[in-house]
Order: sequence, then structure tokens, then C-alpha cells
Amino acid sequence: MPKGTMTEKVERYLDLPGYDKIGCIKITYNIPPGIQKEGHPNPGARYHGDRRTAYLPNSREGLEVLHLLKIAFDRKLTFTIGTSRTTGASDVITWNDIHHKTSLSGGPQRFGYPDPSYLSRVKDELAAKGVKLS
Repeated sequence: MPKGTMTEKVERYLDLPGYDKIGCIKITYNIPPGIQKEGHPNPGARYHGDRRTAYLPNSREGLEVLHLLKIAFDRKLTFTIGTSRTTGASDVITWNDIHHKTSLSGGPQRFGYPDPSYLSRVKDELAAKGVKLS
């Protein structure tokens, strides 16, 4: 995975559909541009940087998932370099099979809420990569 930063901010007055009056956690990932290394599709080739935003409910379970996502990010499991599933572009930053809610609304079809089983599913995805609470 390329280097980058992960920051979070509680948005107390921004509710997600299905999670009323608790606010949300806004996660921002910043990945700078760089050169692909061994283990990437085209070592030595450049890749563009990216900035991604994701949302979690500001609940006990949302905070638990945030903690797991931080562990995954620190272990460089969140992103990889490859071909975009949405645009078809190659040598770009892509999610590495840990789904994120990148929209506040629109349901699962639009990568948003409401999605009652999302937190459970993402914990399963994280566990499959060895990311669990001790």
C-alpha cells in the first residue's frame, strides 16, 4: 500500500440515515502521489495521489469499526494500487477489499446509508485480513 494519512472528525450535527441524533464520524484518507514498489502492478511506474472520505455512525459500534479501520490502515491493508473498478483506469489508488461508506445516503447501491448490516460486514472483512479487537 502507498503511504498516506488517515484522520477522523466527529460531525455531531450530521446524521446518517438509520442513525438519528448521534452524528457521524467523517474519515479522510490522503494518499500522496508516488512510485510503485515491488508487489505493485508496475514497479517503477508513477501513480496519482488520492483523497477519499468515508462515514461511520458516531455509535459504540461505529467507534469500534473506526478503531479496526485505523489498525488496518496502519498495517497498510486499506488501499492498493491497481485498476479502478469504477473507471477502468490503471495504476491508481484502489480500495483493498475493505468496504467503506463514501456517501451519506443512497443506501448500499450508492455506497451510502441506510445499510443496517454494513458495520457487521465490514468487521467480517477486517477479520478476514487479520484485523480484530484483542
